[in-house]
Amino acid sequence: MNTDVETLAARAAPAIFVVLWSSGYIATKIVLRGAEPFTYLTIRMALVVALMAMIAAIARPRWPDRAGIAHSAVAGMLMHGVCLGGTAVAITHSIPAGLAALIPGLQPILTSTLANRWLGERVTPLQWGGLLLGLVGVVLILHGRPMTGEAGWGWLASAVSLVGITLGTLYQRRYCGRIDWRAGNLVQYLVVAIFSAAVAWLFEDNAVHWTEEFVLTLAWLAVVLSIGSIGLLYWLIRRSAATSVASLFYLVPAVTSLMAFALFGERLDPVAIGGMLVCGAAVFLVNRRA
Repeated sequence: MNTDVETLAARAAPAIFVVLWSSGYIATKIVLRGAEPFTYLTIRMALVVALMAMIAAIARPRWPDRAGIAHSAVAGMLMHGVCLGGTAVAITHSIPAGLAALIPGLQPILTSTLANRWLGERVTPLQWGGLLLGLVGVVLILHGRPMTGEAGWGWLASAVSLVGITLGTLYQRRYCGRIDWRAGNLVQYLVVAIFSAAVAWLFEDNAVHWTEEFVLTLAWLAVVLSIGSIGLLYWLIRRSAATSVASLFYLVPAVTSLMAFALFGERLDPVAIGGMLVCGAAVFLVNRRA
């Protein structure tokens, strides 16, 4: 019975992760109506640190040594500080949330290239074909969407976010796989909270509009995204090759587009729907066992 439950959980985990991760782009756009990027991120990280501290106090996990703490700090800065901060700054500078979803659409190619050299993972020709096919699907999904914005800082922040999530995924797999997720995540979020607070204090006005919308969206980002989806991502990273996990990000633009259509009435033309089907085929190819 336990084996059946574990098998079911393993099969459902990728789909759940994609849905949760996609919701983060929609929620980020909403929450930024109430605070500047790093001011919001500081509040979010402080809330997550408090929740993770309670979880750690109850579970009493084994704490990593100094090297493990250092590795967790680096992974946290890449995964949360750089990636989330970059995404928030990009959306603040008028980059549409749907377009921001293109960032993880580029991640599988970069991840596979680095994993092939850094982690020694062999990427087969079939997987390379799937990765390129997924990139085509992402372009189709975002076809016709507005690509204007406060160019400079917005696009730079998007590029920084891409690098952060890619390197963070690889670093987490290589150095943090044996660290208890409760202790490791607490270290990661604490470091990012300090970093975000410093950036907000130096460069932002720190004004917060405590509306019901802001509070509820912040709660979703802190609890469901930072604890739920990140925990699920790290679980997937421990169980699967980096290339296979990264391929899931090809589905994020498709799911984000569906959410934007349902919530904001953004259009879904036949080309975008075709792109979603192409992305699904790409993930199948990348994860297909020889």
